[in-house]
Amino acid sequence: MKPLRLPPVLTAPGIRRLGLADVAILCLVGGAIAALIAFAREFEAPLRQAVQIDLRPTALPRYTLYSLARGVIALAISYLFALGFGWAAAKSRAAERVLLPMLDILQSIPVLGFLPGLVLGLMSLFPTRNIGLELAAILMIFTAQAWNLAFSFYNSLKTLPDPLRDACKVAGWRPSRTFWQLEVPAAAQGLVWNGMLSMAGGWFFLMVNEAFRLGDRDFRLPGVGSYMSVALDRGNVPAMALAILAMVTMIVCVDQLLWRPLVVWVEKFRLDETAGGEGGPPATSWVLEFLRHARLPRRAAQLRRRAYRTARRAARPFERPLALAGPVILRAPRFALAHPVARLIGASLLGAGIAVAALAGVWQLWLLLRHLGVRDWGTLVGSAALTFTRVMAAVLVSTAWAVPTGVVIGRSPRLARLLQPVIQVVASFPAPMLFPLVVLLFERAGVGLGLGAVALMVLAGQWYILFNVISAVAAIPEQLKDAANAFQLPRLARWRSLYLPAAFPALVTGWVTAAGGAWNGSIVAEYMEAGGTLRTTPGLGSLISDATAHANFPLLAGGIVLMSLIVVGWNRFVWRALAGWAQTRFGMAQ
Repeated sequence: MKPLRLPPVLTAPGIRRLGLADVAILCLVGGAIAALIAFAREFEAPLRQAVQIDLRPTALPRYTLYSLARGVIALAISYLFALGFGWAAAKSRAAERVLLPMLDILQSIPVLGFLPGLVLGLMSLFPTRNIGLELAAILMIFTAQAWNLAFSFYNSLKTLPDPLRDACKVAGWRPSRTFWQLEVPAAAQGLVWNGMLSMAGGWFFLMVNEAFRLGDRDFRLPGVGSYMSVALDRGNVPAMALAILAMVTMIVCVDQLLWRPLVVWVEKFRLDETAGGEGGPPATSWVLEFLRHARLPRRAAQLRRRAYRTARRAARPFERPLALAGPVILRAPRFALAHPVARLIGASLLGAGIAVAALAGVWQLWLLLRHLGVRDWGTLVGSAALTFTRVMAAVLVSTAWAVPTGVVIGRSPRLARLLQPVIQVVASFPAPMLFPLVVLLFERAGVGLGLGAVALMVLAGQWYILFNVISAVAAIPEQLKDAANAFQLPRLARWRSLYLPAAFPALVTGWVTAAGGAWNGSIVAEYMEAGGTLRTTPGLGSLISDATAHANFPLLAGGIVLMSLIVVGWNRFVWRALAGWAQTRFGMAQ
């Protein structure tokens, strides 16, 4: 009797031939599913204004997974937002004029500017369940992640070579195929590197996102941020050390399991001829090499292709009737989308909707601001001047050490490969977790919070300058380095004539992002509670934090509006002009 043979589609893959990599994939997938199910239960849990945080070490792994889940979900939303925003701004001149200034304003608003509206609005939608607070925390992390991803994808689309687009048109590709097979792969490197920075930006306000006060209400969610916040309030030093260790472990694992394999994988999408990196052997990832030995992904792809062919064969009798009905069903929407009058009407309706929403927001803002008197505005302006001085001092201090360090690392591919993962992990660590320790050290040295806030702002913004300088120096063409060697330029002349001019355009970009990080960091640096003691120093950041803690919405609105005006105005009239001059004076034309 012959053995029964199953159809090819139903044939199970050879489980007995699975290797160690396949077992690891199954374990990771199973663990991720279990973690998501456990995190989903928090959404459906009954609403509790302040969750009791367990400071025992056994509870910390669960809290760390909850924080990681919020960050990953927010990052996924940020990528979707970046793809939609970048495509709309790059494809339409009218949309570009509206969206870019809007994004410039949104990224200048600190996280506490979004907190009251998100918390109160979502809690009113979900008054009995925890889903409102969880969504508010995820969306607040999103506000720290989305903006640089959106700018990165927009810039990639604007700088994509026209011959590649023309080749897609000649090949008859549809816009959707061009988007997924040309535009997204061409922007993949920028999206991955900016995704790492976005993840680090999301961790920055982790304690604020998971443990925050609004008036007399104390909102708290289970997570490593709230664990650290409670440990600080109680002065529990072992719990603080455990929270820092858990955060470092999580960052290292995410870097090795996610970002490092992605960095190596997206190298194949480079548009230049240096696919292996700037000198030396190409970058590698032990995780990617390990997973390439797995059989399950290849067999799953084979099963998917077989199932697709079987479904196509089964659907062939129905293809002829659908082909006859297709023109009737599909031509009308395609004609409407392609017709210039229809597109004009659609753009007008969209613009009108945006204008109405903007006017409604401005009106609500005016209703709050009209409660402020002359004395309030005087306090706001004086506080803004103090914080502005600290921000500029933090940028100068960061530049003083980050520029020479970045040049040294960037000009040596071997040193860059050795130190860049370490710097990435250190940069991803949420600086506010270290703020209380830094403040205590300054207090013992007799330094007040007014000067100590500058050091805390340096911790918030220094990495942006360092990463930009490293990338710019590493990208210097080999011809220029060979010319410097041929002319036997001394070390000082090389710095003055090659390294610093090549790094200056990227340095301006680092100044912009470092100043933005320092402005947002002022909210935590100027207003800090640790060990049951509140430490403040006059400034716009402490004023916004105090207004949030006491639910003083008019003063909060005034502080956010003033901070946004300062950041946007300085970006427009100083940083942008400096960036244009740097590109004209030091840019290397291709």
